[in-house]
Amino acid sequence: MADKIEIKVPDIGDFENVEIIDVLVKAGDTVEKETPLITLETDKAAMDIPSPAAGKIVELKVGNGDKVSEGSAIAVLEAAAEEKTETKKPDEKKPEEKKPQAQKEEAKPAKAEETKPAESKSEPARPSADLPAVNEETFSKAHASPSVRKFARELGVDLGKVTGSGVKGRITHDDVKGFVKSVMRGGAVAGGGAGLPQVRAVDFAKFGDIETKPLNRIKKISGPHLHASWVNVPHVTQHDEADITDLETMRKALKSDAEKVGAKLTPLTFVIKACAQALQEFPDFNSSLSADGESQVFKKYCHIGFAVDTPNGLVVPVVRDADKKSIFDIGKDLGELSEKARDGKLKAADMQGGCFSISSLGSIGGTYFTPIVNAPEVAILGVSKAQMKPVWNGKKFMPRLMLPLSLSYDHRIIDGAAAARFTSFLAEVLAERRNLVL
Repeated sequence: MADKIEIKVPDIGDFENVEIIDVLVKAGDTVEKETPLITLETDKAAMDIPSPAAGKIVELKVGNGDKVSEGSAIAVLEAAAEEKTETKKPDEKKPEEKKPQAQKEEAKPAKAEETKPAESKSEPARPSADLPAVNEETFSKAHASPSVRKFARELGVDLGKVTGSGVKGRITHDDVKGFVKSVMRGGAVAGGGAGLPQVRAVDFAKFGDIETKPLNRIKKISGPHLHASWVNVPHVTQHDEADITDLETMRKALKSDAEKVGAKLTPLTFVIKACAQALQEFPDFNSSLSADGESQVFKKYCHIGFAVDTPNGLVVPVVRDADKKSIFDIGKDLGELSEKARDGKLKAADMQGGCFSISSLGSIGGTYFTPIVNAPEVAILGVSKAQMKPVWNGKKFMPRLMLPLSLSYDHRIIDGAAAARFTSFLAEVLAERRNLVL
């Protein structure tokens, strides 16, 4: 009888109940080892789960829209001949070990049952101040690891009311502790967190017809992170303008050369290159505050994130080593990453490791705005639509194409003078176009 293998979701980090957005095979398909079987969407990224062996899919156990976690069954595979031989070898070598091992496993549940009462006795006591009641729906949707969930359960904390300070808004053990301390001090109110006043609930249906739609996954993930950044980072925004008249002329002249190497030169291409030079000139902007707030971490690499507007919301892929790349290389990276973002195919690695971010609204419009710092980065550049303006050259007014720049920064690391120097340097680099090409 042919050997059958039950394929399960492998280690995917701390993610749980991840949605399947695409099933790539069907029962009866023959697959090779590493053939993608399903695509998961986790943390703004798409992740393919491959087949661990070659063979024939005899049963599918999941479908589009299903939620899975590590260990969830995906499919049953009838292994190919060479895979069958490999899977039998361990059993043939150690047949005698099976029985003792089974006996050991049978003994484990009994031990667990014996120790359970003792564990419940040592469960941490509920804080003296009344914590808000746990809402199971919001608790289950909170962005936290299994260990943090267990810790929150022990303390009676509703994770849905805790603001995460970890990567992509993930809730950490310290966030849970901080929430409990805030409650015990009387700082947090029911339904709120971190001592912030609660926005009153309104029944909008009393005033007219309404329609309620759930937030998409990207907004659910990015929202808490943006909130945490805004609450924890003291923001200041410096505004400036860059004369890109000559730069725009050069960009259009290089268009055909860029197309020959498969690159598209947009204004953002040159802004990224200019920011890479500015980060080298002002290393404070390429740093982060340590978790304990006692040190400043300077980065020797230069990875720059840029916001991409997709049908599901904003995502921020990262151009790696922007300081070492030509404008053509950056143009190619921008095109490839933007396409993957719009198709929902960005991987987690494509959005990690950024040192500095750029949010460009140039293709839409506007003058200036105040972008939110993407903590733990310490600064973000907002770019608005360039406009022709009359500029005095000492003798007369001349029409010049001016690009609005808005630099938001973490005032704990950067002061106003440094921010003004940074935007002035950036404007000079953009005005002197040769600096970006050579």
